Amino acid sequence: MSVGAPRGLASSGQKLITEILHPLSAAEEPLSPGHDVTISAEKDKQEPGLTNGTPLEISSPASASVLISRLQLDCELEADAHDPFGSGEPRDLFVTVDDPKKHVSTMETYITYRVSTKTTRIEFDLPEYSVRRRYQDFDWLRIKLEDSQPTHLVPPLPEKFVMKGVVDRFSEEFVDTRMKALDKFLKRVADHPVLSFNPHLNAFLTAKDLNKRQGLALLTKVGESVKNVAGGYKLRARPAEFCAMGEYLDTFSQKLGTIDRISQRILREQSEYLTELREYGAVYSAWAASEEQLQRPLEGVAGCVTTSCGALEDLSDNMSQDFLPVLREYVLYIESMKNVLRKRDQVQAEYEGRLEAAVLRKQEDRTPIPVEVEKCQDKVECFNADLKADWERWQRNKRQDFKQLLTGMADKNINYYEKSQAAWESLITLLQEKQTEDKTSDTN
Repeated sequence: MSVGAPRGLASSGQKLITEILHPLSAAEEPLSPGHDVTISAEKDKQEPGLTNGTPLEISSPASASVLISRLQLDCELEADAHDPFGSGEPRDLFVTVDDPKKHVSTMETYITYRVSTKTTRIEFDLPEYSVRRRYQDFDWLRIKLEDSQPTHLVPPLPEKFVMKGVVDRFSEEFVDTRMKALDKFLKRVADHPVLSFNPHLNAFLTAKDLNKRQGLALLTKVGESVKNVAGGYKLRARPAEFCAMGEYLDTFSQKLGTIDRISQRILREQSEYLTELREYGAVYSAWAASEEQLQRPLEGVAGCVTTSCGALEDLSDNMSQDFLPVLREYVLYIESMKNVLRKRDQVQAEYEGRLEAAVLRKQEDRTPIPVEVEKCQDKVECFNADLKADWERWQRNKRQDFKQLLTGMADKNINYYEKSQAAWESLITLLQEKQTEDKTSDTN
């Protein structure tokens, strides 16, 4: 799938994110001069903690047309070229998370992942980057995105902690599942029309050494003024459309919870059945060694059981590594969406409280409505618009994800039954041949 003309090129006239004043950040402190979000060569000399990641190509930047052509060619050859979330918009930022590596030191043991970036955006100094990040770096990025973009839905990360003794967090299966989840998280952020221009994402993708304590403290928490602004004021009522969102999330959460519990039980029963099936096949193999006349049929049964075991194991792996993680991701997505709805309610409560106080003052001394009330109204409208846009994007992603999920599950089940059926049908042929041989032998 080829990629259309990218956004953010010099000819588009698109502003940097630092030049756009968001209504919710108008009252916040300005960015300090020492923390310019543009990561340039001169900046790298002053702040070693923010040096650019090792580029895959260190030649002088090519023209925009050459970069576009190269990206289009690369993307036709790579799976990352496809629009994974069905947005239908041209993309100019491609990210991939792969190549997990285990690091052992005297203090701790952890896993890092390679984060590769290809882009034609003018906010980036180079067209390609490759850096290594660990889970806590991804968590830092998510927190920064939530703090600096409180009106938007930030995709969830896979949970950090696992039950001790149940899952080995350094096992190949767990690391691979987490890598896929981190890759999906970063792709969703890079595909977002607002989050993808966040300066923290730029630093995450390009900085060789991610200085999370000093160099990247760019923005104060935009949502900090929202958290306690409502005080003791109680929100009158959500607008009907946001009430419908909340009700949908509650229902969707219940359905996912039920499917997850049943899937877990099916997976557990499949595991127990697989254990017994393997023992069942081993009995036929041992029996065949002591029965010369029945050796071929017994070995045939053992072979059928072995084939069924392999097919069932593939089916169980698909459920544990592909099906259940998507369910869990959307459970976390629901919590993220509910969190954004609560923030919206707090902004609305602030507006209603200030408006009510202003109306009372106007009735007493006929003073005009203060400017702060109008600003609060702008915040509510901005929050509503951002939330609606993210809701529609989330619904598109959800439909696409579950379409692929259910189609994949159907294919895996069909494949399982086809393999098992073919194996047992081959046994029927073997038994018929054996019966013919026995009749011939009796006749002779």
